[in-house]
Amino acid sequence: MTDHRAVDVDGIRLAYRVSGAVDAPPLVLLHALGRTAADWDGVVAAFEPHWRVHALDLRGHGDSAWPGDYSLELMRDDVLGFLDALALDRVTLVGHSLGGFVAYLFAEDHPERVERLVLEDVSAPLPRERTVPVRPDGALPFDWAMVLAVKKQIDDPDPVWSDRLGRITSPTLIVAGGSLSHVPQDLIAEMARRIPDARVVTVEAGHLVHDVRPREFTDAVLAFLRP
Repeated sequence: MTDHRAVDVDGIRLAYRVSGAVDAPPLVLLHALGRTAADWDGVVAAFEPHWRVHALDLRGHGDSAWPGDYSLELMRDDVLGFLDALALDRVTLVGHSLGGFVAYLFAEDHPERVERLVLEDVSAPLPRERTVPVRPDGALPFDWAMVLAVKKQIDDPDPVWSDRLGRITSPTLIVAGGSLSHVPQDLIAEMARRIPDARVVTVEAGHLVHDVRPREFTDAVLAFLRP
């Protein structure tokens, strides 16, 4: 059974879904840009027998606060506050796309808090061609101001982020989406070179690996987390 909960972290409401045995080791899922914790619903069942699964709505998304103040660093700090609020000392951390950026920034700053790290189709923090996002019509389940703020950082990241990838101490799996993904796969390979204990598995599914090929995604992740 999945419970819908929320915690307050420095005045920011962070909504999350939690499932799995209370005494199981913790696993934290961070979604992509414009998604929510519900995005993991198709794969959570594979993780619940082994972990206490926490799927978080990042700030500016879903039922979490939309404070108007956004950056990847603030999202990273929200994750720290979330873990502290739930007394989760050391976790397995899984991040997709935007959530992957947040996950590896967290692992750089707090390597002692990450048991293992899984990054789904997310590139190294290196400059890439800037694009201007176009707002979709209608109501959105996320704050458009958040998209504009973090997209700038993703396209033109702080050079320190790349320099500090070597500080990640946890074994790391990068699940790449292959030739069908819009993410430059050479930048995924570059990130694997810069993280000391990293490996890449490619699933030809495009950017939304766990949506398009859920079985292949969970097989790869479980083989890494439970060898």
